[in-house]
Amino acid sequence: MGGRRNGTLAGMDSRHPYARELGDFLRARRSRLRPHDVGLEPGGRRKVSGLRREELALLAGLSTDYYQRIEQGREVRPSDDVLDALAAALGLDAEERRHLLTLAHAARRPVPARVTRDPERVPDSTRRLLRVTDTPAVVLGRHLDLLDWNPLAEALLGSPDTYPPDRLNMLLLLFDDTRTGERTCPDWERQALDYIGMMRAAVATDPTHPRATAIVGELSIRSAEFRRLWARHDVRGSVSGTKTFRVPEVGEIVLDWDTYPLPGNPGPVMLVFTAEPGSADADRLRLLASLHASRSRAADQRFS
Repeated sequence: MGGRRNGTLAGMDSRHPYARELGDFLRARRSRLRPHDVGLEPGGRRKVSGLRREELALLAGLSTDYYQRIEQGREVRPSDDVLDALAAALGLDAEERRHLLTLAHAARRPVPARVTRDPERVPDSTRRLLRVTDTPAVVLGRHLDLLDWNPLAEALLGSPDTYPPDRLNMLLLLFDDTRTGERTCPDWERQALDYIGMMRAAVATDPTHPRATAIVGELSIRSAEFRRLWARHDVRGSVSGTKTFRVPEVGEIVLDWDTYPLPGNPGPVMLVFTAEPGSADADRLRLLASLHASRSRAADQRFS
């Protein structure tokens, strides 16, 4: 990944990692605004697609040089008043403003010489809950690794036994070239943006985490689609949405999904898929559950 300037986790970069992320986030948001969005005249021929640095600095009441230092990661101590002015000038929503403050506050602190990272774990109570719930559910780590799942989730997502443990990651699976059927789903890009936004939120808490570096680095190298979406710098916290599954046995199933943080265990979340009661999707989900249970019983009998 070394040296990318499109928002990936740069390798050989001496800037404070949070200051680098802060600058990349500001640059991405600035590029989305057009002069007419903020009441400015476009003027003559423009070299940039979005606002110029000097235009954003003017809107935020800052000098162009000072704003440029923030965006380039050379000014790591902007005050909260400056951050509020930038958030207002950029039209950030509440979640984007929290992301901006998280990055800026972390950039004020020295980079620790050594970071202690505890391994992620799934509590026994959560594992039991997964097994008794009658709806598809998985536990995701902070970098979207699949830590655990129940049988109905396996029926929807495919058997995890077909992938090495380090490939069991929702982003890696989503951009897996061998799973081309998912790319034709109408909601594929929206779901990709949700997952990428969740990864962005994780990166904001630890931009040099080896797992984040590995996943973002690999996808940045091999997927132009990922590079395009990652460079948007969208951010999500705990999110909800819908996903279309294409299951050969039952056809398309459209499910709602929500994430729930695990109590007393920051980082991992439970992601649960549900269908509207009485809907055709609920009927297909019940049929899939029945088929999967029948296959599992037959497999148990073969090996008993």
